[in-house]
Amino acid sequence: MVDKELNTAIEKMKEQSPSRKFVESVDIAINLKEINLQDPAKRFQMEVQLPHPLPKDVKVCVVAEGTQLVEAESAGVARVIAKEELENISRDPKLAKKLSKQYDFFLASAPLMPLIGRNLGKFLGPRGKMPKPVPPNAPIGPLIENYQSTIQIRLRQSPVIHARIGTAEMSSDAIAENVLSVLRNIEGKLEKGENNIKSIYIKTTMGPAIKVK
Repeated sequence: MVDKELNTAIEKMKEQSPSRKFVESVDIAINLKEINLQDPAKRFQMEVQLPHPLPKDVKVCVVAEGTQLVEAESAGVARVIAKEELENISRDPKLAKKLSKQYDFFLASAPLMPLIGRNLGKFLGPRGKMPKPVPPNAPIGPLIENYQSTIQIRLRQSPVIHARIGTAEMSSDAIAENVLSVLRNIEGKLEKGENNIKSIYIKTTMGPAIKVK
């Protein structure tokens, strides 16, 4: 793919998307080929940090203790859970399930990971939301900030990948750079790289899908 073809598709997408009363998202659909998804080794999930953050409210939950707990509280994240509260949540399956759905990303003080695995693993694991461990005494603030520009990419049973990579208000160049970042990361996970990509489409929330040649 060359940048000119991608930019042409983005401009066409914008032209065919009427003005709305809300800010539309820009999504990408990547159809894959020649991949045996019956083989679990061919499936993957990863986090991609975009060069241009999406104007969205990313909900981060931090499970921490000690200074990391204090730092997370000061950072104003969506939810901070202390060790004592974690043990209470683990006794309430409905609350644990709700927690797994409510937040986009989880971070945790590394020493708490075994406890989290035992008590919340069955809720967070299937959703691909097991916390990223943070070593003791390591600053947690920068990781929280990074998640404001991070998206999750998943390839499971179906040979297609969907991701939100921008909004209609972003410049065409910014959208293009986010698209290329996603593609580079995905190609790095595929056995044949770009040769495993069958087709690529981009669209706004209410607009038609535009094929990227």
